[in-house]
Amino acid sequence: MPEIKKPERLAPRATSNRNGGRDHLGILGKIKSVHPGEIIGIRTLIGVRLAKVKKSGGFHTWSEGEIAQYKARHPSRTKARLALELLLSTGHARSDITRMGSQHVKNGKLSMRRQKTNVQFDISLLPDLVTELALHASAGSNIQPLTFLVTETGKPFTAAGFGNWFADRCVEAGVPGRAHGLRKASAVRHALNGTTAFELMAWYGWKTINEAQRYVEEANRIKLAESAGAKVIAHLLIR
Repeated sequence: MPEIKKPERLAPRATSNRNGGRDHLGILGKIKSVHPGEIIGIRTLIGVRLAKVKKSGGFHTWSEGEIAQYKARHPSRTKARLALELLLSTGHARSDITRMGSQHVKNGKLSMRRQKTNVQFDISLLPDLVTELALHASAGSNIQPLTFLVTETGKPFTAAGFGNWFADRCVEAGVPGRAHGLRKASAVRHALNGTTAFELMAWYGWKTINEAQRYVEEANRIKLAESAGAKVIAHLLIR
């Protein structure tokens, strides 16, 4: 058994560290000298600045190829396809998707309040979603008056239950995306078509501009990269 040393009381002293901060207790050298089996005293760790964890970017954003692959596996008139059209066309969260029903639609617009933030949104039903809803209605599917999507027992999904069910449909289609990633893909689509940050806020029910601006910047990045590629190709063709 290695000998356990008692933590020392360190006299306060200031030394510089490479991060430009102040090592007020001179702890950096103390920590470096610790050997396996020794205990670092709590007082020794006072003032230690933990390294920030780099953000991972969150859920995977669906590509257009992945959307097409999912559609190929889950054709129109299936519940799996309707779920995708609701997520992609409205761009809203699982907790809102599972509450959407015909009572929220009037004159071609879907009007609701986000469950998470209580922010009102009034959005047009996009053509792909209109077509899919009409196909389900004509086929006499399980679309209910209060919710477009229901479980196998005919009851509305919970948000978590829908997320798990949709994840299984994604696995069947061989795509890595999940429900929230379609929301991100929806926002990118809007931004690529020139939607402004304030318009994104109105569509998605966001309270601050930060979230919306992120998608505008992502769309600009994609457009600029495509423009750069087109210039190179044009240059090569005239050589």
